[in-house]
Amino acid sequence: MSDAIRPNSTRAAILIPFAIVTVIWGSTWLVIRDQLNIVPPSWSVTYRFLTAGIAMLIWALIKRERFDFGARGWGFAAALGTGQFVLNFNFVYRAEQHITSGLVAVVFALLLVPNAAFGRIFLGQRLGRQLILGSGVAIAGVVLLFINEARNAPHGSGAPIIGIALTCCAVLAASSANVMQATELARRYPMIATLAAAMLIGAGLDAIWAWATVGPPVFEWRAGYIAGVLYLGLAGSALAFPLYFTVIRAIGPAKAAYSSVTVPVIAMLLSTVFEGYRWSPLAIGGGLLAAVGLVIALTARRPAR
Repeated sequence: MSDAIRPNSTRAAILIPFAIVTVIWGSTWLVIRDQLNIVPPSWSVTYRFLTAGIAMLIWALIKRERFDFGARGWGFAAALGTGQFVLNFNFVYRAEQHITSGLVAVVFALLLVPNAAFGRIFLGQRLGRQLILGSGVAIAGVVLLFINEARNAPHGSGAPIIGIALTCCAVLAASSANVMQATELARRYPMIATLAAAMLIGAGLDAIWAWATVGPPVFEWRAGYIAGVLYLGLAGSALAFPLYFTVIRAIGPAKAAYSSVTVPVIAMLLSTVFEGYRWSPLAIGGGLLAAVGLVIALTARRPAR
């Protein structure tokens, strides 16, 4: 197939960053788990995006991208930062206090569903039947996972409900930011400078929220914690988000969310090795059903058009 007729989603310029993002984000769930020992989640989120924002600022200055967005552009950056780097990650970090990192990743895989729905509502993208079918199958798989976790919850029967509910809130926040990146407004502003502004605004809001809810800054001077902040800030954010948002702008939020098909596989395997997650028949069935449903959607010829 020549480049002239090859769809955007099969081009190396899309597949390579797509693969990099998937591998990085598949591992970040476990690193997040290690951040929850001493430091309150809101402060860990703050440190992550302060690190990422500074790195993005340096990158933008090297690329000589300008920050004269105007009032509308700064408003866009603030809205993006609030949805993606404040609400999304505060929900995710708290969810991992109640359920395993692998299960959070599995539930987060349903990002495909609101991305496709919001794409239809706000971008006018039509949803293919296969996407709708696959999403339904995936949701059924997540329900089975929820039932399994509720039966075996070490922190009481309410823990899985809280963890999954928090993850669903994170999914909706992330999806809103994803769709923002696919709008014409987003294309008016330089990618790196916009993300630098969004991350630094997000870090500031995270710090305000953390101080208001849990008190002054807390930091753990453990090598593993510091390495985790750097990995999540630099690889998991400063590197991964520009690549992911570039993919979104090229192929749309619904197809970009297909990275969520592979991310839970990586996360669940790491959770099995490092967190001792045990695969009951119900969990296996739920995980397979969620994966099958998302793959059904992935293989749709016209998932959103």
